[in-house]
Amino acid sequence: MAHPSTLPVLDYSRLTSRLPDVGTTIFTVMSALATEKGAVNLGQGFPDFHCDPALVDAVADAMRQGLNQYPPMTGVPVLREAVAAKVEAIYGHRYDANTEITITAGATQGILTSVLCCVHPGDEVIVIEPAYDSYVPAIQLAGGVPVYVQMEVSAAGYAVPWDAVAAAITPRTRMIMINSPHNPTGTVLRRADLDKLAAIVDGTDILLLSDEVYEHMVYDGQRHESVCRHPALAARAFVVSSFGKTYHVTGWKIGYVAAPAALMAEFRKVHQFNVFTVNTPVQYGIAQFMSNPAPYIELPAFYQKKRDLFRNGLSNTRFRLLPSDGTYFQCVEYSAISDLPEAEFAKWLTTEIGVAAIPVSAFYHEARESGIVRFCFAKRDETLELALQRLGRL
Repeated sequence: MAHPSTLPVLDYSRLTSRLPDVGTTIFTVMSALATEKGAVNLGQGFPDFHCDPALVDAVADAMRQGLNQYPPMTGVPVLREAVAAKVEAIYGHRYDANTEITITAGATQGILTSVLCCVHPGDEVIVIEPAYDSYVPAIQLAGGVPVYVQMEVSAAGYAVPWDAVAAAITPRTRMIMINSPHNPTGTVLRRADLDKLAAIVDGTDILLLSDEVYEHMVYDGQRHESVCRHPALAARAFVVSSFGKTYHVTGWKIGYVAAPAALMAEFRKVHQFNVFTVNTPVQYGIAQFMSNPAPYIELPAFYQKKRDLFRNGLSNTRFRLLPSDGTYFQCVEYSAISDLPEAEFAKWLTTEIGVAAIPVSAFYHEARESGIVRFCFAKRDETLELALQRLGRL
């Protein structure tokens, strides 16, 4: 072993970062602060309750059956068939399980792979802000150029300004990224939104990335308007979803991407070299669990009860509630409580009130102050009630 004095001295200043603007995420910062202060963590978006024991049993059974070696690169056939059947039953669009569906190591890997397989240096990708924090780094890693369009926000909530999206298109536009139900705002796209998007891309070769990880969390009797429902959009889209979100197992990091065969062929070229394949027994366990559609069919009602509990409690505070039509997030405007910037208000709320939230300004490439923070209500009722008790002081 070399003596420390003989080790080479490297000039790390010559290392050029691929992501020079990326630091510690706000989710990590706020979760650490919540732990330090003993606050109720309604910041990071994950449940604090267990998944269905039958799902754990199904995965354990697969392990005991010896299903522990490499699966096919594209995902085990029985799971891809289950996904294709579910999508067809709900949205009326049939994907070929062999050529158009790939199981991924979570939605974030699916997003990154979708971008890497088709975005080349100099290509432009339209990002609608506020936006989930993995979108822009994925574009930058591909050498693409993010082009930002901000959602409009009013007392009625957030809305996509489709005229601004149309105006942002240039000959270099390769992709538009959409997200519905939308993190962080809780907005959902309607059929009229998809029709406007279809009109914008008609006659072009622009591709879509549709992040639909909260597809089963749409409330008040509304339906999720998946891109899969719209043939003109489905023909040019990578559609991303998440078993972790649907089945309360975010730590398992497993999802899927569906796309037309020509797009999926390119997707799989990248997929096989950035992850190759995904946990075998978890795939078999989820496939078995999916034979019963009740867990995802009943999910809207399950989360709407939590949303309503949380919104009813917040109605007794000075927060102004924005609509939460989907996801498990609730955005609130706090100008009647404080004039602090969003990040500072979120830290104050965590430290002094004992409830952690996420500033919506963190979801913009340049901090944009709207006086809005985001809570996550994917928590046990007793967790939400404790948070409401503390927030009641406001």
